[in-house]
Amino acid sequence: MKLGIVGLPNVGKSTLFNAITKAGAESANYPFCTIEPNVGVVAVPDERLKKLAELYNSQKVTPAVIEFVDIAGIVKGASKGEGLGNKFLSHIREVDAIVHVVRCFEDQKIIHVSNVVNPIDDIDVINTELQLADLETIEKRYEKASKLARGGSATKEQKDEVRLLELCKEHLEKGLPIRTLQIDEEEKKIVQGFFLLTDKPVIYCANIGEDEISKPDNKFVQMVKERASQENAEVITLCAKIEEEITNLSDEEKQMFYEDLGIVESGLDALVKASYKLLGLISYLTAGEKETRAWTIVNGTKAPQAAGKIHTDFEKGFIKAEVANYQDILSCGGYVKAKEQGKVRMEGKDYVMKDGDVVLFRFNV
Repeated sequence: MKLGIVGLPNVGKSTLFNAITKAGAESANYPFCTIEPNVGVVAVPDERLKKLAELYNSQKVTPAVIEFVDIAGIVKGASKGEGLGNKFLSHIREVDAIVHVVRCFEDQKIIHVSNVVNPIDDIDVINTELQLADLETIEKRYEKASKLARGGSATKEQKDEVRLLELCKEHLEKGLPIRTLQIDEEEKKIVQGFFLLTDKPVIYCANIGEDEISKPDNKFVQMVKERASQENAEVITLCAKIEEEITNLSDEEKQMFYEDLGIVESGLDALVKASYKLLGLISYLTAGEKETRAWTIVNGTKAPQAAGKIHTDFEKGFIKAEVANYQDILSCGGYVKAKEQGKVRMEGKDYVMKDGDVVLFRFNV
């Protein structure tokens, strides 16, 4: 999973990136300090792995990972090449979802690109640039597709493409992102092939000030939540500055710090949960003496396809899956005892995987 962190200059993008990846991307009080996109790969926090590894005495623990891309600040006119626009719009095309950092705090010491803090205006600037870029993509594609669809030998697929391009154009011209377009599942698959920026899922990250941790739901955050509800987007609230400041603390020190501030979970935990929910992802687990590992799959994936995540041979030669619930493994004190107590099930090709399944795949190639 690859997430692109975007936002106007000086909203806290690079600070957030530093906090969640500990990669130390340059962060400065001026636009475009991020000239090349910074990339960091982070482990997905998952307490289940640690507990299973202890139970199995695993030599190695391998968590699922998320790749974060810190994309330089987008400004008004980016779709026409203003600032460093075109280059960074192309980077957004490569990510699975967008983390849109929005400034939700006032601080006279930190310059705002528009000289006024208004999260809705900030959101609109970036959304407009993405919509304009999408309109350009659609117009180019429509010119070619409409010629093919006018021919006497035009297929249903070609005609459907033209119709959907027209729908997308009309939707964008209303100032709406493609992800809010009401179409059926088959039509969504066709639209996904247009590779539109506003079709990507979005998590709005409301970045609040250090003095607002105890009361994070300020008026700016409320504005962001209202907008997100209209766009089928997720929202998380955090203070990127505090998240960055505690990155070098031990896990125990972090926990104490969060408890003192009344923070329920870290910014990374909140972001990971929102990402999985937004993209419809779950994790299943494999465990043994050599390795305990988490595997990320789309919710609804069947056992053979889940096995294919480990190796294509597992999917090709799939016979069955021995499946137990993570909690049952723990409460029984291990896989063998769980099997003795009837907690391990034999599942076939039609089994739909569930989050927290501990699986042993049987296959033959």
